[in-house]
Amino acid sequence: MSGTRGDGRTQIRTQIGTGSQTGRGTDGRVERGNQTRRLVLDRTMDIASVEGLEGLSLGRIATELKLSKSGVFALFGSKEELQLATVRAAADVYATHVVRPTRELPPGAGRVWALCRNWLTYSSTRVFAGGCFFYAVAAEFDARSGPVHDAIAMSLDDWVSYVERTIEKARLAGGFGAELDVPQLAFEIIALMEAANAKSVLHGDEVAYERAARGILNRLRAAATDPAALPESPEFGRDVRVSGAKASEAKASEDS
Repeated sequence: MSGTRGDGRTQIRTQIGTGSQTGRGTDGRVERGNQTRRLVLDRTMDIASVEGLEGLSLGRIATELKLSKSGVFALFGSKEELQLATVRAAADVYATHVVRPTRELPPGAGRVWALCRNWLTYSSTRVFAGGCFFYAVAAEFDARSGPVHDAIAMSLDDWVSYVERTIEKARLAGGFGAELDVPQLAFEIIALMEAANAKSVLHGDEVAYERAARGILNRLRAAATDPAALPESPEFGRDVRVSGAKASEAKASEDS
């Protein structure tokens, strides 16, 4: 699938390079298709975070966005492909809000805390209407099999691995003791974040994020070689916010 899109882009570049009028027209159609794709994915991510991926259908999206069903079908081909594209787009939005802002920070306990704080902000500010997208769809597909289940599982595995690598880099940099059980710490802080998301979404309890932030910070300070390198209180809500349309943030991964 990605190879087919890549071949199309190569053909378009060749046509433009030779000054082909057909190439310019094709390029315009591709851009309009990309814009429609981003519009659709903006909507499907919010629907899926609230109603689940089974709440998506080509007909529903076409009706809600006042698009032709044939046009939506041409972009995605099937309900399953629409679901998979939604998962991929959500993963890129997730990375934009949670992961990428921490990449320039030096390894250490402070970077681990920044990663956790970003996650809590991502969930609490409802980047997705239903809270954490992956918490919602994982509950929907955890006991199923198939490509959509596998895509969700892979995204969550990637997240856990990233948290563990971030903690391990902090340990190697001297931010945590050499004896630290890295997978255990990762499990605990992820569990606190997910519990806050669940309680907030189900009960409307915003204090849950403050409690989770305090619990994570206490756990990190207890494991840190220099607790003073971490704030004493969560300072939750002072995070850097990332603005912009969700699907436009996913454009690079979806168009590649």
